[in-house]
Amino acid sequence: MNKEQIIDEAYENYRKTILTEFFENTKELRKWAAVEGPGGYNKKEFINKCKTNPEFSETWGLKIEERELNTQERNEWFQVHLNGNNPLMKSDWKDFELDQQNIPTKVITITYNNETIESYE
Repeated sequence: MNKEQIIDEAYENYRKTILTEFFENTKELRKWAAVEGPGGYNKKEFINKCKTNPEFSETWGLKIEERELNTQERNEWFQVHLNGNNPLMKSDWKDFELDQQNIPTKVITITYNNETIESYE
């Protein structure tokens, strides 16, 4: 599975649960309506909530972490992914040079159902 498929699956699970609660439990519906609105979060809001609220993230089993790559990590990414580990190629570029080569600036780690995927952007 890729990053988008994992997020889609987690969001679909969330939406199905919201709809089930909507029809089965009016008390719970009132609680969720006050917090999330009557239809729950849209996909973008769901993703943001998983990124920023550990309790919500744990409830829905989707953990999303983002962090910026430092210059050394960007150079290592270049060396492995674009340079083919060729020791003769330059691999100590500055951020400006890395930006010119469209080397990723951040890593996103997504965990869902005990599956972890790293994505570079």
